[in-house]
Amino acid sequence: MGVLNVTPDSFSDGGRYLNLDAALAHGVEMWHDGADLVDVGGESTRPGADRVEPDVEIARVEPVIRGLAAAGVTVSVDTTRARVAAAAIEAGAAIVNDVSGGLADPDMARVVADAGVPWILMHWRGYSKDMYALATYDDVVTDVRDELMARVDAALAAGVPAEALVLDPGLGFAKQGEHNWELLRRLDVLLGLGFPVLVGASRKRFLGTLLADKEGAPRPPDGREEATAAISALVARAGAWGVRVHDVRRSLDAVKVVEALG
Repeated sequence: MGVLNVTPDSFSDGGRYLNLDAALAHGVEMWHDGADLVDVGGESTRPGADRVEPDVEIARVEPVIRGLAAAGVTVSVDTTRARVAAAAIEAGAAIVNDVSGGLADPDMARVVADAGVPWILMHWRGYSKDMYALATYDDVVTDVRDELMARVDAALAAGVPAEALVLDPGLGFAKQGEHNWELLRRLDVLLGLGFPVLVGASRKRFLGTLLADKEGAPRPPDGREEATAAISALVARAGAWGVRVHDVRRSLDAVKVVEALG
């Protein structure tokens, strides 16, 4: 899954693809590089990010999705709002990637069920503005597993079929670095639930901390690609359904090495 943020304030590529032509060119480039999906988002979910109005979010994503779908690209929409998801699906989006797992908008389940599209449910505890205050766990893997299953139960009760659901542990969302590493170490617990699992580690802060220089300054986002590719390879080998990344080619190269080793 290639990331296409059409926002001014995303943590690593904010502002680069606000122009429609630039967004379409980058989406097609990721598709040609081997992405199976291009994930279009119109609202930043970086730590501390402010929300945008639904009309603004729709205005950002709809023309990009329509253009990419017309070019033969399979598109997902990264949104927590049912209204935005409905507009995106009408424009050609084939999957809804909901970082709130359905918690932010109770109407999302109906939209997804009516459209018959897959729904990615990410583990989420609150909006980006203050999510780190919610990063308290007894056992992060057990807690994330149980909270994700509660979202699965709610989706099923709303009429979304089990085969339409994908789970995402939500690395970096209401989680400190040690929580992210523990979820990656014990990814088998989530894989054991029987649902496809998406992992989104690309360029995230815990990688910058790992790669800090001798003075302790975190590695900037653009310098975290090799670490991202390493995680892509490791979780692919573990059995993950997909990875959400900014640099499709490097992660796909790493995954191909894993496949070649068998």
